[in-house]
Amino acid sequence: MTTIFLKNARIVDGTATEPSDPMGIVIEDGMIRDVGPDVTSGTDMVLDLAGLTVMPGLIDCHVHVIATTADLGANAALPSALVAARSSVLMRNMLMRGFTTVRDLGGADRGLQQAVDEGAFPGPRLVICGKALSQTGGHTDYRGPYDNRDVGWYAQSLGAMGRICDGVPEVQRAAREEIKNGAQFIKAMADGGVSSPSDPVGYLVFSVEELKAMVEIAKSFGTYATGHLYTDEAIVRALDCGFECIEHGNLISDATIARVAREGIPVVPTNITYDILASSGARFGLPADSVAKIADVREAGLERLEKMHEAGVLMGYGSDLLGGMQSEQSGEFTLRGRYLPADAVIRSATVDAARVLRMEGQIGTIAPGAHADIIAVEGDPLRDLSLLTQQGAHMPLIMKGGAVVKKTAPLR
Repeated sequence: MTTIFLKNARIVDGTATEPSDPMGIVIEDGMIRDVGPDVTSGTDMVLDLAGLTVMPGLIDCHVHVIATTADLGANAALPSALVAARSSVLMRNMLMRGFTTVRDLGGADRGLQQAVDEGAFPGPRLVICGKALSQTGGHTDYRGPYDNRDVGWYAQSLGAMGRICDGVPEVQRAAREEIKNGAQFIKAMADGGVSSPSDPVGYLVFSVEELKAMVEIAKSFGTYATGHLYTDEAIVRALDCGFECIEHGNLISDATIARVAREGIPVVPTNITYDILASSGARFGLPADSVAKIADVREAGLERLEKMHEAGVLMGYGSDLLGGMQSEQSGEFTLRGRYLPADAVIRSATVDAARVLRMEGQIGTIAPGAHADIIAVEGDPLRDLSLLTQQGAHMPLIMKGGAVVKKTAPLR
């Protein structure tokens, strides 16, 4: 049994506006055994974290680890072996930014998850939905108006973010197959989107009966359905059908904000992706028609952040970046920090993110019984959120499941 003792740990997890007093943290076999000001331990390894801020490993609630280019149609057509190799690099980079758990919202499969778990390559813990469920002409149908080839191959392509299913029987089969294949929740493209050619934002794509069928299957397997949603009409429709989480939510109304706060429905805003897509999307392969859609959701999403915070909505940290833009994953911290208190921004990537993932007490916290996912930061992120950016430059220690994946001076 391997034991690690971290001493002089001043903890920041977003639940307070100041770092804690110095704490001792005992880690055994990848789990946190004890935390407290008087905790000591005879151990195999001792790390003195004096002068640093200690945080739970960060959680990104909305990523696409298989999106190796912003041209998602081209990405879907790539050989799966190439996508897997490129994805391993993207995931390693996420881990080295301090993200020890990520929730993939379309594309990652059980194979990638198992590869990380087995240590085939370093990467964050993956929580997956398998393929997102879409429909003919929907958000993961990349064919455009002049291509009517069969899209059955999407379901077998690692580079495809979603699969096409039309009608209640197809939706039921697709949802069951994704869960059978390892999906931990169901994700539906329940609105139009930016990165696909045939579905303007506000396009009510699935029928009510199809949406209800997804929810029924998810709940029957003990899990939930979340939706790619922008407009208020689409959000209300999904909530009425039983969806239990909202991705994006840029055009949500005040009345619906009050509803989701009251009902405890999580929202995962992903504002950094619109900033980067607007400035650099074309350079990274986003088609021109998709670039033109960004203005519809960009400014509204930022304005809604403050409204949701004031209403007490549970918000998770989400980046939703594609291809080469994924290097900006940590930019959501400073972007949100222009509108929200720093402790709330941090909490969205720790304690609140764990609630979104339904993994409270397991991740996003430094407490007995949690995975030993821990990062140390030079300085105080409550005073300067940019310390969480720059590709982990200010993180001399990163641990995932008790394994040290990065350790640099001044640690001793």
